[in-house]
Amino acid sequence: MPVARPVQRGGTVSANIYRDLRDEILSLQRKPGDPIAEKQIAEAYGVSRTPVREAVLKLTDEGLIEVFPQSGTFVARIPLGALPEAIAIRRVLEEATVRYAAERATRSQVARLHTCIEVQRECEAAGDFEGFHQADEEFHRLLSETAGYPGFWTLIQQVKVQVDRYRRLTLPVQGRMGVVIEEHEAVVEAVAAHDADRAVKALDTHLDDLQITIAEAQKANPRYFSAVEGAAAP
Repeated sequence: MPVARPVQRGGTVSANIYRDLRDEILSLQRKPGDPIAEKQIAEAYGVSRTPVREAVLKLTDEGLIEVFPQSGTFVARIPLGALPEAIAIRRVLEEATVRYAAERATRSQVARLHTCIEVQRECEAAGDFEGFHQADEEFHRLLSETAGYPGFWTLIQQVKVQVDRYRRLTLPVQGRMGVVIEEHEAVVEAVAAHDADRAVKALDTHLDDLQITIAEAQKANPRYFSAVEGAAAP
């Protein structure tokens, strides 16, 4: 039986369901290929199926859910072909971000970046993959804040939705979190030295590594990826 879910204030029922489903998909609580049972979700929230359908349609538009008329509704597989472009767009935005951050960073802002890396170390030691991911997100958000253009992070979040699902698959790999921490440290050292060129180079190394591990993630989790748009249902 579905577990009752309280609908939080500050938004419509559909918006709350959309947010919860989106978070569950991005965090891989709902894995690529998992069925989406609208009736069970509606029962869990104590609502009709209408707001659930509205949330599902919005997530379908984002490429996170796929609807197959003859088979059902499923969490979309990660589109393998879309990842390189998403990473390339993110690279352009983040290169500008770290360049501005290196030019403008104050000592207190650099300290916050170092603190964020310490949180990542704690998550690595605890084997807390989700906590590490959230600390990683905070690190990149702080870079945008340091740059003086927090809107950059909003844009980056929009283009990296599928990349986030893929990235979570890489975190359990032995040594992966440690590599990310080292790459983040190199970025912060360059920002603290106000060396924009070195900061961009460090960031590029970080994103290059992300690109390289795509094949490894696909090999380890082949059913989570879809290389062909509009592939058959699970």
